[in-house]
Amino acid sequence: MYTELFLCIDGRFIGSGPGRTSEPVENPATGAVLGELPHATTAELDEAVAAATRAFAGWAATAPFERSAILRRTAGILRDRIDAIAAIMTLEQGKPLAEAKGELTHAIELFEWLAEEGRRTYGRVVPSRAPGALEHLVLREPVGVCAAFTPWNFPALTPVRKLGAALAAGCTVILKASEETPGCAVEIMRALHEAGLPAGCAQLVFGVPADVSERLIAAPDVRKISFTGSTPVGKHLMALAAAGAKRTTMELGGNAPVLVFSDADYDAALAALTAAKFRNAGQVCVSPARFFVHESLYQRFVADAAARARALRLGDGLDPQSQMGPLANARRVEAMEAFVADAERGGARIVGGGRRRGDTGMFFEPTVVAADAPDIRLFRDECFGPILPVMPFGTLDEAIELANGTAAGLAGYAFTQAIGNRQAAMHRLRVGMVGVNTLAISTAETPFGGVGESGFGSEGGSEGLDAYLQTKLASIAA
Repeated sequence: MYTELFLCIDGRFIGSGPGRTSEPVENPATGAVLGELPHATTAELDEAVAAATRAFAGWAATAPFERSAILRRTAGILRDRIDAIAAIMTLEQGKPLAEAKGELTHAIELFEWLAEEGRRTYGRVVPSRAPGALEHLVLREPVGVCAAFTPWNFPALTPVRKLGAALAAGCTVILKASEETPGCAVEIMRALHEAGLPAGCAQLVFGVPADVSERLIAAPDVRKISFTGSTPVGKHLMALAAAGAKRTTMELGGNAPVLVFSDADYDAALAALTAAKFRNAGQVCVSPARFFVHESLYQRFVADAAARARALRLGDGLDPQSQMGPLANARRVEAMEAFVADAERGGARIVGGGRRRGDTGMFFEPTVVAADAPDIRLFRDECFGPILPVMPFGTLDEAIELANGTAAGLAGYAFTQAIGNRQAAMHRLRVGMVGVNTLAISTAETPFGGVGESGFGSEGGSEGLDAYLQTKLASIAA
């Protein structure tokens, strides 16, 4: 069963009703309408800012121990409801239930970790040049009211990254979650308030994305912006934030390179990379995106990856036998078709897949593309779908040059046993996160973020909490 959808403003839960603008939420596997999502009015957006502003002083002054207890209770409520919320996620986003539960587990662990890390917002004492006459204290304080914007591909994890860190730091926050996948954000907001979060500390709004973002970012009382989404939209939001000199954290597009060297543990690399590539139908910002395989393994890798792609079972994510669900919407299907057409025009070989599957739902076949040169879009632009492009390389320097051939720099991966290759990948890949012989680069306790056109700032780890804190120096004379 799907959930009741609502806005949350100053502790009030507001559903759809006569005269209110709303939009349908659809199941991408079937096209069925799951529910009607209410939009916030301009007046309600202003009310959300006012409520967050009123609540800020009290929440910032609340002892970190008490804030921690609320976040830990929230995590417990979500853990008790994980099966029901996972089903909501699968219905509205399409990913298989096992993946949905995995995402929710990660989100719950983030709440738990941030609940503890929020108790450690330490300052420091700077040794004085005039001991006994002058003292310097460095204080860490919450930045203020925050506006957070999250996408549709991870509808629980990305809201929790922002909500959990902001609240743990003592900030109040207004969340504008995705209108395409709102159900998980609704359940998270419900759990926060059931756990005892005071009214106004966390609000949830929906509407026309451009209208909501412009209204919230322009509000003088909003002092911090956090966004996860595409690079073009991120640049636009940065420009809006710059008008008010507001702090931003931007987790933008990725186009992760993968280097598979001749000395890699081939079977382990193949299994890990194909599983990661087709997870969430490739709709993952850190998904391995551009595959560069040593020429001695290239043909074998292409054939084996295509065999694994053909073996994947597509279907409604509620089916426990389903291994890959639908794409999120018709736009993504059209984008995949455009990438395949461009690859064919560029002389690449479509080794497996390459087509929409069926007439119902947004299914696209897991696809492998073999190319001899990086002059097709798949090696320039982020695909964000279930297409695995492979190209051969000969030398280490060639591999690094190919990997660094885009402006994006979120994640990168290398599979090798040689210490020199490992060191090169770690130090020479221009990315914010590197996985060597692993794709496990995202945990609650580690920083998550990119460089270049993949944005700046980190979520997760102590760095994720720092993003919501500002530094104050207090110099005290005797």
